[in-house]
Order: sequence, then structure tokens, then C-alpha cells
Amino acid sequence: MPLKVRNMIPEDDPRVAQIGHPAPPWLVNYADLMTELVCFFVILYALSAALSKDMQKANQDVQEMIKEGQMQGQVTMDKEGMRITLEEQSEVAFFESGQAELTDQMREQMDKLAPILRKLSDKFDIVVEGHTDNVPIYTRQFASNWELSTARSTNVVKLLLEKDFNPKRMAAVGYGEYHPIVPNDSDVNRKKNRRVVFFIKNNPYPEAKTAPAAPKAAAVEDVAGGKEEAVPAEVQPEAGSAEVPAEEGDGNE
Repeated sequence: MPLKVRNMIPEDDPRVAQIGHPAPPWLVNYADLMTELVCFFVILYALSAALSKDMQKANQDVQEMIKEGQMQGQVTMDKEGMRITLEEQSEVAFFESGQAELTDQMREQMDKLAPILRKLSDKFDIVVEGHTDNVPIYTRQFASNWELSTARSTNVVKLLLEKDFNPKRMAAVGYGEYHPIVPNDSDVNRKKNRRVVFFIKNNPYPEAKTAPAAPKAAAVEDVAGGKEEAVPAEVQPEAGSAEVPAEEGDGNE
């Protein structure tokens, strides 16, 4: 039983108790509701790209092409955008070994994928990523897999530009061998790592602000209060100088 002293606040009083007073019963349900709302908005933010109807349609179209066997790869979506990954098959090679030129099989793949990407390029930036395996390369044309992967992605971008893609929305990136999806311990895995990724960004590249127009030359007011056209500085006489009139003949010559 708590000790009660006259003119003193009981020790179990909520105003002075160290542990305070118990929360009302409704607060537990309210806290659960707030937690669920926070989780809901986090999921919405993470799936902001998926909420785009254009990306949803493109995702479905590419998924159907993969299921039908028209191409080998996968499609993923997250808060940053959508990634379409094309992987080499045993009978399909995107590039010749150590070369950056697109093979006929790769051009056929691009002919199927280009109409889907063209619709997205009107609103979203498309970054073409080049990836290689870990087999080292050192040739006169390519000193490393970085140069090779960058040249390959650049050639893919050039092909898309030939198909009326907006160059403002296109970019090429080479990652070399440093982002494998599987270990490079077999020929099959190395084929998977030799891939091309189309990254459709949810947030476009920020536009540069245009410089303000130069102000027009101010008109020069004359003594009478009227306005005259501005006189260029190079034709204005210097201060303190005066023109000396030419001497006239005295008529004795």
C-alpha cells in the first residue's frame, strides 16, 4: 500500500510517477494502424515505377516474348525503374569473341525489342549497359573488358538511333566484368554474364536551365527629352577631344 502523507502528492500519481500512467486501450490499435500506413507508403514508393502504365505494358510484352522463347533473359522492376536483361544462348551470340560489332542474331533480338523500347523512350531515359565475362582481353582495339563493354553498349545505342530513337533519351555504359550475375566458373555461366541490360529510368535526367536573354541596349535621351538610338562605343568621340576644321585657302594662290 503506498504511503500517504498530508499535503504531499501520492507516489503513484501520474504527475510524479517514474513509469507514468498506462496508455489507453485504443492507443495500441492506433499505433498498429500508423505502422501499417507507413509500410504501405514505403511499398508504394518502392513500386512507383511499376505504377506506370507504360512500364507495366512493356513488362507484360517482354515477359510474353520470353515465355514464347523469342528471347532469353529477364525483366525486373523496382523504385528506380525497369531493367530488361538479354542473355546469350548457346545458339545465339550477341557479339563475336573480343569484338563489339553486333551479330545478326543480336540485330534480330533488337528488331523485336525496339518497338517496345521506342514507346518508353518518349517519357523515360534508357541506359544501355554492357557486361562481359572475366576472360581478360588486351588487343590493339580494346585494352580491357571496360573498353570492350563500353563499345558494345555504344553500338547498341547507335542501332537504336537508326530506328528513330530520341538521342536525348539514350546513354551507353560499360561495366566490364565487375557485375556478374553468376560465378564465372563455367562456359554456361560466362555466357549469362555476357549480357546487355536496358535500364529504363523512372526519373529522367535533369534538364539544364537556359540562360536569360541579354538586355537590349538602352536608348540615349537627347536634350529635348526625346529618344535616340544607342550609338556604338567605337564611333563615339572621346571625352575632351574636338575635331579641328580644315584650314581654308586665303584666295591668293
